[in-house]
Amino acid sequence: MRRARLYSRTLSRGQGIPSGRTGSHLLPLARIKKIMKKSSVDVKMISGEAPLVFSKACELFIEELTKRSSNNTIQAKKRTLHKQDVASAVAITDVFDFLIDLIRIAVWQALRGHKSTPQVPTIKVTLWQALRDHNKCLLVPTVKNT
Repeated sequence: MRRARLYSRTLSRGQGIPSGRTGSHLLPLARIKKIMKKSSVDVKMISGEAPLVFSKACELFIEELTKRSSNNTIQAKKRTLHKQDVASAVAITDVFDFLIDLIRIAVWQALRGHKSTPQVPTIKVTLWQALRDHNKCLLVPTVKNT
């Protein structure tokens, strides 16, 4: 449901995939093609349109994550977007659930201070916090000893 709204909003603004190679690209197509080749040993050739599609998909993903993160920043009456704002956006948006492990790692690295600490991080957002803070859901990082 949320994805349908995102895609319809994007298409209504006329931001579809550009036809041909003349469209503007914010991400380097050669780099995208290199990543695509490295991601699978079985892939030997990549069509010319595939990097264009991936480029546009990445642009839309970055735009949506940035908008949701900046909403958290604005609601907290701050002017600087921090890692915690991105983590909050990931935590409260179902579409970004696949990023939750990456956010845990980032929070862990920020919390642990030095490399010899054998601690595993977890990010816990309670339902009560989500209801209380609505869109500016606060993440409560907790550290468990292993």
